[in-house]
Amino acid sequence: MNIVLFDGVCNLCNSTILFLIKHDTNHNLHFAATQTESGKNLMRQYNILDEEKSVFFIKDGIVFSKSNAVIEIAKQITGWPHIFKYGILFPAFIRDGVYNLIAKNRYALMGTRDSCSVPSKDHIERFLL
Repeated sequence: MNIVLFDGVCNLCNSTILFLIKHDTNHNLHFAATQTESGKNLMRQYNILDEEKSVFFIKDGIVFSKSNAVIEIAKQITGWPHIFKYGILFPAFIRDGVYNLIAKNRYALMGTRDSCSVPSKDHIERFLL
């Protein structure tokens, strides 16, 4: 199972998850907010530190973070967003630098919510709660 771990109170992150659902026509991706029990359990299971404040992608038991997670997720989706997989052509320090800049300012850019959003009935089976 391919799992995207994300910050469930971040509006940018939640918008990104909805975007991924739209472009994941083969239903390759499943999702877990880091604030949920499933998210916390996965973080413990894979020794993921909460301090990293990154998106994480777990694929075949391998954990990808930051820009590597974005690239691996892009390989799973269809449509124009699939081009993000070509980010691998840039050095990791540049990719992660851009990622860190956005991640550091994501709350200021898009705000937060008081609690994790609840998935719609159409997509609930893709979320680990």
